[in-house]
Amino acid sequence: MPPSTDTTPAQFIAAFFNSLTASTVRGDPPQEIMERHFTPDIVQISDGTRLDHDRLLAHLRPVHKNVTDWRFDVHQAIAHGTHIAARLTIHARTRKGGPTTTDVHLFGEFTNDGRMRRAHQLTRTLPPPADGHETP
Repeated sequence: MPPSTDTTPAQFIAAFFNSLTASTVRGDPPQEIMERHFTPDIVQISDGTRLDHDRLLAHLRPVHKNVTDWRFDVHQAIAHGTHIAARLTIHARTRKGGPTTTDVHLFGEFTNDGRMRRAHQLTRTLPPPADGHETP
């Protein structure tokens, strides 16, 4: 559920994305993942690209096939009712591409049961660290 007295907005966002990624990587049925994490009318605008339910569902397969490890660092998050604004960094390792780090600025709307209904996000891929020791 969205942040409550028991969880901060940052904890909610970290838990949401960790649950989504873990379910996807371990191979849970894609439709079940979608039902657990998104409303049927989900619309996510990511870097100007509109992703509806079917496009997000299609995105699960490459994540399942390619991601081997991940970590979400939530730097800031604020909530007002079911709306959350967050700034986070995704650290991921893929089978063929190695480590990747992405900054995300997210404005989202969630249902009372914690599913994403709407989201706008801007992302940017960060260069690898100079020491080359990036670990998710």
